[in-house]
Amino acid sequence: MNLKRQHIINYLWRHKIKFGALFLLFVGWLFCLPAPLFKVPTATVVESKEGVMLGARIAEDGQWRFPKMDSVPYRFEQSILLFEDEYFYQHPGFNPVSMAKALWQNLTTDSRRGGSTLTQQVIRLSRENKERSYVEKLIELFQATRLEAGYSKKDILTFYASYAPFGGNVVGLETASWRYFGIPSTELSWGQSAALAVLPNAPALIFPGKNEAILLKKRNALLLKLFQKGSIDQMTYELALEEALPGKPFPLPDVASHLTEKIRSENRGERIQTTIAYGLQQKINRITKEHHFTLAQNQIHNLAVLILDVNTREVLAYVGNAPTSNENNNYVDVIDKSRSTGSLLKPFLYASMLDSGELLPDMLVADIPTTVNGYTPENFDKKFNGAVPASVALSRSLNVPAVRMLREYGLERFHKRVKQLHFNGIDYPANHYGLALILGGAESSLWDITNAYAGMAATLNYFNASSSAYRSNEFVAPIYIKGKEIDFGKTQNNAPIFNAGAIYHTLNALQEVNRPEGEVNWSFFSSAQPIAWKTGTSFGFKDAWAVGVTSKYAIGVWVGNADGEGRPGLTGIQAAAPVLFDVLEILPKSEWFAIPYDELTEAELCKKSGHLAGVFCEETSMEWIPKDGAKSTACNYHQRVFLNSTESLQVNTSCYPLANMVQKSWFALPPVLEYYYAPLHPEYKPLPAFAQDCLKEGEQKMDFIFPKRNEAILLPKGFDENINEVIFKLAHRAPETTVFWYLDDRYLGTTETFHELAIAPKPGNYILTVTDSDGNELKQRVEIAKASL
Repeated sequence: MNLKRQHIINYLWRHKIKFGALFLLFVGWLFCLPAPLFKVPTATVVESKEGVMLGARIAEDGQWRFPKMDSVPYRFEQSILLFEDEYFYQHPGFNPVSMAKALWQNLTTDSRRGGSTLTQQVIRLSRENKERSYVEKLIELFQATRLEAGYSKKDILTFYASYAPFGGNVVGLETASWRYFGIPSTELSWGQSAALAVLPNAPALIFPGKNEAILLKKRNALLLKLFQKGSIDQMTYELALEEALPGKPFPLPDVASHLTEKIRSENRGERIQTTIAYGLQQKINRITKEHHFTLAQNQIHNLAVLILDVNTREVLAYVGNAPTSNENNNYVDVIDKSRSTGSLLKPFLYASMLDSGELLPDMLVADIPTTVNGYTPENFDKKFNGAVPASVALSRSLNVPAVRMLREYGLERFHKRVKQLHFNGIDYPANHYGLALILGGAESSLWDITNAYAGMAATLNYFNASSSAYRSNEFVAPIYIKGKEIDFGKTQNNAPIFNAGAIYHTLNALQEVNRPEGEVNWSFFSSAQPIAWKTGTSFGFKDAWAVGVTSKYAIGVWVGNADGEGRPGLTGIQAAAPVLFDVLEILPKSEWFAIPYDELTEAELCKKSGHLAGVFCEETSMEWIPKDGAKSTACNYHQRVFLNSTESLQVNTSCYPLANMVQKSWFALPPVLEYYYAPLHPEYKPLPAFAQDCLKEGEQKMDFIFPKRNEAILLPKGFDENINEVIFKLAHRAPETTVFWYLDDRYLGTTETFHELAIAPKPGNYILTVTDSDGNELKQRVEIAKASL
């Protein structure tokens, strides 16, 4: 027994070197493949949500090499196996018979024959086609067996189809399919598959566009073999023979060029499936091209369009710029560039004030000459309306009411709201922008603006669909990569920014069509499906905006010149709105937003003032308003007045018999508001004057339009460096009244009917006094200073 054990020990000792060598060989074999197998840069490929190619960008090494395929199309698989490796699914990585035949031919003849299997060719490709030798062949053989052990046959075939050369700088089947036939590899015919199958065998010799006779002969021979093997029937064979050979390479699709470039910079070398709807993107491209042609006649060269799904916040269409020239900056992706916002922030101020209960939807707001710390806003038409419903001020995009509302709401407070909406371009403190923030004094991008409007619509949709709840992160940034998770935050009872009632009334106001004077064919816009929309125009006519939302979609349009050049007619109404409504026309119809009753309360409102009804309001109606609106002030424009029997004069008991007095409710605006309101409203009746002998307690007959109380007057200089005159302006209730003007004790002159007086005062502090022919007097302190250079 001991002898037998000793014999075994001696045997093992004598053969330990062999076992060690075998063990090392096995370890070497086990780890002989690099990980990953291919370490080459790949092109960036961008696809639509349907999987259709939108665009691609070449790999860093200058090769058109798409990322690895997921699978190999059946037709190409049958073609390549029959041409290159008929026993692919039977051999262990190498074919001894083929190798023996190739070795014999290479030793006995001058011609060279390859005996490599597809597995060995994959190894050769992974080793970057090193110079052929018998040693290199042994390495390929060694690694091929390891590849077969570690990967499935389908995986190996996919490696080959992904990294085989197809002539020039075209690498991989998918790339070749697009470059040579302009279609994805899944749509290749038998003739096309056969033509591509023969290319990797000699890509330098058989290159589309040259040596076509050789290529045709090889392709047809392969088709015959496919027919003889029963892979295709006779009709398919005959049709395939008639198919044209690939010629000059096709340009790759570039359906969303700026998004493709954006993804290339973020996900270089990857195949990315986006949320873009392919058909919609193509339609938007067509609309963009048509409008660019028209706009270019006015030297307006750039425009951008963004469409979001309101509820998922997915990007459905992305046109970063018009199809213009390099000279006109066609490479600039305008969507994420900050530009002056124009009037696009006004709806958010309106919603903020509705949300806080400081405003009701149709409450009258002042539209009169306004100066705040030297800043004097103007409406686009240079006119004033005196008083206008807040909803109308928003739909008509009136600047003066917006500035006055912002001053009332609070600049710092609104600036904080804007930051909550993720306007990333608004990154300075509130004081940097001042009240001009609401009129385009800040900059933001089409990306952020469109998303903010989408966030309002989504808030309302979610509230109505979720039993009156909100999400904490409703204004989250959109996504354009399919499958990427988006975090809308936690469900909560309180509105994170605007309540649903405030949003509903804001969108209703924006649904009203703004019909500017003299605009031709405006009825086109009003005939489209319901949409809440807003235009914006920056100072100097440099940026034109139009943004709109339905219950399903948010549309953002910017038009202008990327270099900032302004052009006449470059306004939101004229340049951007037509694009918006052309886009809206091709989108599926959407129902209007449901009424969020849980965030509204029914209240009695004054029809004329839009305030909560006061005791003297005669015409009232029951309306649904945001809940906090119930805390707003009652109407103070209606007052009880006592008139004489003919209702032509105001009277009181000091001058008129009580029994003969007529008591009425009267809608009366303050003098300055009335001065601008009355000419635009023929139905408006100014408050009658008091009878001559009556005591006039508390009557406000007149008020200064300019200067305003507590505002310094800056003396302007003309082009000749001389100080221009200052024009004092007064509103008076009584027509044909004579007014006497004084500056301190110095008499300045008189005015009648239109009370405007031009003077050239010296800098200083004064008391401005006016007295009318009835003895009514008005005084105001005035500070006059020279304008600084």
